[in-house]
Amino acid sequence: MNQTIQQKLLGLEQAENIKILYACESGSRAWGFASPDSDYDVRFFYVRPLDHYLSITNMPDFLDFPLNDELDLRGWDIQKALKLFLKSNSSPYEWLQSPVVYMEATGFANELRALMPGYFSPKAMANHYASLAFNALTDDLQGDEMNLKRLFYALRSALACLWIVDRQSVPPMEFAKLRVIITDDAVQQAIEPLLEQKRNAVEKAAVKSVPVLKQWLTETLSYCKARIAELPSEKKQTDKLNALFRKYVHR
Repeated sequence: MNQTIQQKLLGLEQAENIKILYACESGSRAWGFASPDSDYDVRFFYVRPLDHYLSITNMPDFLDFPLNDELDLRGWDIQKALKLFLKSNSSPYEWLQSPVVYMEATGFANELRALMPGYFSPKAMANHYASLAFNALTDDLQGDEMNLKRLFYALRSALACLWIVDRQSVPPMEFAKLRVIITDDAVQQAIEPLLEQKRNAVEKAAVKSVPVLKQWLTETLSYCKARIAELPSEKKQTDKLNALFRKYVHR
């Protein structure tokens, strides 16, 4: 599949007159709990020729293609990517840490990774992950049965929020790296068989409600909510991101 994905990306460069700066896997295959029938969620940053940005009209800043053959392919223009990076949107911070990289033909990703600590806003990103976890918990995990996929979405988001609250640093993308902060052995023991089941079950698989995990989620989100208000939030300067944008537009 990797070769197919790389061929599609190269074809996009030709068809769309773009240069792909970085392409990676996002979603469950990168997080570490994919099901056998999970889609391939390919995400990429790209840049167009200089003239594209010298226009009085707003031009499209993303590429989005219909799901085809289990391949979900989406890309952001460099300008959109850097604007969202400035706001501490979680997506570019996650993508830059993906363990599965399909294309990295320039130094753009490394340069942007180096800027992550300086542009990371703990409060903004913690609020984002807290919202994801809370919505999954209240909307999807209250019955006698729980969708296994939604359970791991909630766990991962709660762990990312807890990581930010306690460590005030960019949380890792992969679930295995996040779960090291769980100190309760009962929670760890409850996760392990479910993780193995997730890796062997279809996307829509459900399991009986797991009280220890629901309790951990509830208590963790309550703790995080109280701490998020104390996290720093400051306006970031755009100089370094502007310089990066100009560097790769003048290619």
